[in-house]
Amino acid sequence: MSIRPWVVVEPPDSRGLRRVVIGGQQAGSAWSPAELRRILGRRGYPATMDLDDPASIFWRGGDSGTWPDHPWRRRAIMFLMAVGLLVSMVYNTVIGWPDASGALTFAQRMTGVLFVLSGAVLGIAAVAALDYWGRHQFRASGAVALLGVMMVLATDSLLLLLWFEEKEYTRHLLVYVPALCWSLWALLLLVRHKSWKGVPQPKRFAAGVVATALLTAVSLAYSTMYQPAAAPMHFSLKVEFGKAWKDVNLPFVHVPLTIHMKNTGGIPVYIINNIYTVRGRVALYSKSEGDLLTEWRESVERRGVGEGEGEVFVDQLRYTTISSGRFYDLGNSLDVGQEYAMRRVFQIPEDIGYDTLSAELQISYMRKDRGKLDVEQFRFPHLSWNERDRRYYCDPVVCGGQLIFRGRVRHNNNLINVTRKPRYVTSVWSPGGGIISSISSFPFNFVGSADYREERRELERYGTARARADSEISAAELLKSAGV
Repeated sequence: MSIRPWVVVEPPDSRGLRRVVIGGQQAGSAWSPAELRRILGRRGYPATMDLDDPASIFWRGGDSGTWPDHPWRRRAIMFLMAVGLLVSMVYNTVIGWPDASGALTFAQRMTGVLFVLSGAVLGIAAVAALDYWGRHQFRASGAVALLGVMMVLATDSLLLLLWFEEKEYTRHLLVYVPALCWSLWALLLLVRHKSWKGVPQPKRFAAGVVATALLTAVSLAYSTMYQPAAAPMHFSLKVEFGKAWKDVNLPFVHVPLTIHMKNTGGIPVYIINNIYTVRGRVALYSKSEGDLLTEWRESVERRGVGEGEGEVFVDQLRYTTISSGRFYDLGNSLDVGQEYAMRRVFQIPEDIGYDTLSAELQISYMRKDRGKLDVEQFRFPHLSWNERDRRYYCDPVVCGGQLIFRGRVRHNNNLINVTRKPRYVTSVWSPGGGIISSISSFPFNFVGSADYREERRELERYGTARARADSEISAAELLKSAGV
């Protein structure tokens, strides 16, 4: 028999795998005597070789009977490790892709990119876990698997912290809560097995992992908690009466009304409600000089604090709505620098008897850097008097006539979407000056004590606000311009 290199079988590692060294070079690893014989057979050793012959094999950390591997347990752990990392890979990609591909702000896009990249890292970690709990051919596979588990723990902990702000049930809870529990189990197991062993310069590796985790956490917290306010909203709104003209066939006067709107701020917006209203005012006049304070108090009691005015010679004001309508399609956006103008003509009788005519323009908007509105769902109105649409029906005696616009809104940071119930923008429009806009998770036909704190919070979260402009002209001046 020819002289062959001496075989050394190293002690079993934490998983029961024993490294085989032949002639000073690693020849493989074995879980059992049968695998050891296969390794030796590939090197020319006979199949009937005596494994207990000290002249041929040197055993360290046990003899030929020391094989502590538990194959079913090890394979079960390998399967659970790989599945947990792969599920987290898909979930992180699902969370990050909408922000990475469609968010308006740089911070939100970076959040999405980080989640997509973390998904790629988790995919690599899943392969590393298969190797670590398998043949362990790559020295760093245990450390890479540990890095992936720590990333899952960090991201799912962040999602759970965000969920605690509202404590609303969503189907996503069924993903990241079990994944968080899985990550704790996997982390304890990998730490117990000291999976970072074999990595060159483990201290630097650990420092890099910690630094990366801290930077990622700061970035995610910044983009999630910080509401961008550096670009305030500004609108240029105008509503003006034009020169009137007399109808040659009818005793009416045609009055033009010009409406103009321009986004002069730094953020595009969705216009979620708007209305223009023209009113005529009739008052009783008195030559006697009255008490201004008394007039103002009475005006406040009749019309409200926001509209109360005091005039000495004018009393018992009465307003009549002459014309009212929408001037911009609801749900459409108004980009930075974009403007829109519209000219309407309404008619009034020559002897209408109004003292003044006033026009008011109101818009309600939502910042596009805070959320994305489902425009196709939102732009088609529901009629409140349509009895077949039971969800939106309201007795005309109670509600009159209303148009109800409702659509899903998604936050531009998808972390918010996966930790909250769906939010909806609801806008109610009715002629005569009534517009209502709200954002909440309530169904439209919600009955009971609504949490108006949620509505206020969501309106602020999505950057919803109003802007208005008005104009007033003397009826005598208007009729004079028409030659009446």
